[in-house]
Formats: sequence, structure tokens, C-alpha cells
Amino acid sequence: MIDIRKIEAAINQISAEKKISREKLVEIIEAAIKTAYKKDFGNKDSNVNVKIDVESGTIEIGLEKTVVETVENPELEISLEDLGEDAENFSVGDTIELDVTDEVVGSEGFGRIASQAARQVIVQKIQETEKEKIFNLFKDKEGQIVNLKVELVEKNRVIFDYNGTQVVLPKSEQVSKDRYVPGQRMYLYVARIEEDTMTGPRVVLTRREKELVVKLFEANVPELEEGSVEIVSIARIPGLKTKLIAATEYDEIDPAGSLIGPKGIRVKGVVDELFGEKIDIINYSPDMRELAKKALVPGEVADVVIDEDSRTITATVTSEEKPKVLGKGGTNINLASELLGYKIILETIGGEAPAAEEIAE
Repeated sequence: MIDIRKIEAAINQISAEKKISREKLVEIIEAAIKTAYKKDFGNKDSNVNVKIDVESGTIEIGLEKTVVETVENPELEISLEDLGEDAENFSVGDTIELDVTDEVVGSEGFGRIASQAARQVIVQKIQETEKEKIFNLFKDKEGQIVNLKVELVEKNRVIFDYNGTQVVLPKSEQVSKDRYVPGQRMYLYVARIEEDTMTGPRVVLTRREKELVVKLFEANVPELEEGSVEIVSIARIPGLKTKLIAATEYDEIDPAGSLIGPKGIRVKGVVDELFGEKIDIINYSPDMRELAKKALVPGEVADVVIDEDSRTITATVTSEEKPKVLGKGGTNINLASELLGYKIILETIGGEAPAAEEIAE
């Protein structure tokens, strides 16, 4: 037998934990019992209806069949002869529903079979429902940042709370320098909203994208919001360093100064959110030689030659400045290359040939 009271208790528990409506869960369990019926009593073509009333503790199972003169498919058809005395109430072509509740529920093993099917379908449907719920929460937020609270930290994922819904940040979208502590709030960037007919809706949240830095500055710098200052280029190695170029059309505005803020308060707010990630802010210049020199700071460049055809910058540096221009593991030169959109080759004063790590593209 199927214990409706146990089903009701499970519905109440899952509804509270997963924030899924009781009505939705009842539909899921009804679908599971349909699956169980088709597998063990009918076949995949059977038209079976299941209705569970958790309030009264009852279940009704009906099998739809079409009235025909000669039965060819007994799962879908029934003859007037088989209807017996009831035949006078129907005509060929009518659809009737046969009550098979007692036959099915009273059969040996159906409760166990239905319970197993219910568990499988419930797990699957809950996953699908949660995907849909998360998709609906974020579908209008692609390209934006959202402020979420850390709920649980696990080995390979961090679970955030967003308006009562659990949202997962996988290891692949985390930054190693970040510190995830239950109860704290953090900004995540909504990178992509995808609808896949095979796997269902998918929301990609991240702490790694460079656009997260842009949106954090936009939240802290009114000039960016107003449009008087813009970030024209940005390059980032998550957790280590970000370089960006800021520009304006107004002579009276210092773009970098706007992003830095009075006493550095604006950039500090972004750096704090990124747990100390370094940020270099450069003012735009139409002179690419000047811009290249700025991009390679903290190293000092003696000379710059630009080949527009090959999109290559050759920067001449002293042996003393070369480590600063390169940065640890080539970090600084690689960021500058990405920021400017040019391959950068270093030449050391004295004719020394560039080593492999001295070329960034």
C-alpha cells in the first residue's frame, strides 16, 4: 500500500527545505506513480491519470481508453462488449476512464515500486525545478553583479543564498585569493544565462571574469554611471592583478582620479571586495607609445617602437628595470599585452636578445 501520510510528511519537509510549493511536489509524485504504473502494469503508451489528495489521504488512479468495436491495443482500447451493462452509455469513439485504483494499489509490491519510482523522479524533478527557479531569478540579470550571502562552504563549491534560494559557485569560478566565510556577503558576476533543450536552463555565476571588476567600479564611481568617464580596456589575472584604461571627453575630469576617488576610497572599496587584488589604473592617451609606457608600469621603459602592421610593440628597457616590466612570472607584461591588444617584445639595452618570457602576446 502507498502511505499517503508519509508522502505528505515528505512533501512538507522538501517544500520547507527547497522552497518548492506543495502543489508542485504533489505533481512530481503523481508523475512518479504514473511512471511506476506504465512500467509494471501497462506500457509506455498507457494513458494513466493519478490524483493524490494529501488532505484526505487518498489516491485515485484512472486508465483512459477509447471505445472501439474490435480491440487491437488493449492498453488503449476497450470494446462495447467489455463494457457490459455500461455499454449503453457509450458509443464507438468515446474516451472513458476506468478506475483501477483498488487493482493497482492493492497489488503486491506496488507500494514499494511506486516509492522507488517516486524517489527517482522526485530527485530529478527537484533538480529541474531548482534550475528553473534559479534561471527565473537571474534571467534579467545577465551582465550584472549580484550581492549574495555565503551559506555553506564545501570542498569544491560555495553555496550562496539569494532570496531564499541556494546558488552554487563551483570551484572553476572561484578565485583562490577569496575567503569564503558563512554569513559574509560577496558580489558575483552573472556571466551567462543559457537555455539548453538537453540539460535545461543554466546560470553561470563567477568571481573570475574581468567584467566583475568593471561592474564593481561602476557601483562605486558615479562618473561611470553618468557616462562622463568610461573604462575602455581591462585585463585581469584573477586574484593577482588587474590593469585598466579609463578615458573621458571632458578636459576638467581626471578619469583615473575618478576611479581612485578622494583619498583612494573608491578603488579601496573594489580592492577590498577582491581581497587585496592589485589594480593599476591608467589614463587613456591617443599616443600609443605613451600608453604602452604607462601599461608597463611599475617598470620604466627607455623607448617604445610600434609596428601597426604586425600589432607589435618593442620596448627597450635596462637590465635593472626588466624584472619590474616583466613582473613575477611575466604577469605585468602579459597583462599589458592583453590590455593594449598588441604583442610586446622586450629588448634589453646592451643588445641582449629577448628570452622566451620576455615576449607577450
